[in-house]
Amino acid sequence: MDNTDMKQIQWFPGHMAKTRRLIASNLSLVDAVVEIVDARSPLSSRNPEMDHMTKNKPRLVLLNKSDLADERTTQQWINYFRRNDSEALAVDCKSGKGLKSILPTLKNTVLKELMDKRERNGMKGAAVRFMIVGIPNVGKSSLINKLAGSKRAKVEDKPGVTRTKQWVKLDNNTELLDMPGVLWPKFEDQSVAVRLAFTGAISDDILDIETLAMKLLSYLAENYPNSLTERYKIELSEEDTGLDLLEKVGKKRGMMISGGEINTERAAITVLDEFRSGKLGRITLEAPPQKEQ
Repeated sequence: MDNTDMKQIQWFPGHMAKTRRLIASNLSLVDAVVEIVDARSPLSSRNPEMDHMTKNKPRLVLLNKSDLADERTTQQWINYFRRNDSEALAVDCKSGKGLKSILPTLKNTVLKELMDKRERNGMKGAAVRFMIVGIPNVGKSSLINKLAGSKRAKVEDKPGVTRTKQWVKLDNNTELLDMPGVLWPKFEDQSVAVRLAFTGAISDDILDIETLAMKLLSYLAENYPNSLTERYKIELSEEDTGLDLLEKVGKKRGMMISGGEINTERAAITVLDEFRSGKLGRITLEAPPQKEQ
């Protein structure tokens, strides 16, 4: 990660503390937890408190936005989660890719022991209920809309239902509990916060956009140089700093202001927008921990 100085990122709106309590208090209502992460930064986009909050509930991890991530690294992440006792799938909630596998995987793999037990006890048609959790902007709403389609409806008269969560009935024997997005109180590792900022999980309003873009450009120059040369038609040098790269992009795109100065703020916004929309290609910001491979 580029060592350009950047103000420490902390972002924990008050309602997120309430969400943590909601998750803990509603676990008894569900059979499994579906956790959505960003395929471009699977570990950084996981709330590290989630393992503790969801305790021993069976888990399915969905690597969303997989169409924007490096395909080979995504498979490495799937293997990583499976080795660490969580089934995992690569999905894209916008296009719907991979979503048809979610419910069969939940019922036939994640909850196989429970489903077999219910069948033995004559409860084969009993409703399967699962909780959906994830940090903000990771794709929960898109997933729920795709899964529910025209059937989306709030299920009434459930224990503990409040205005800050929602039961959604998918079919006659499947219901999901949608929880608000939740981050964690403090980023001990600022590189985690920066990756979240790259993907837009943290509001741009609290960030130094130009410094953030410089860090992203430095990472891309080191790990995905072709994405920069192909998109921006710039030449890269080993001596380039994040600022050098940002100015090259701005100059190439004709982002000039009076006096021949490069509009680095405009260039920064462009770089971040184009990364987030996939115009720079399929990019992953972190690989699975080495000790787990």
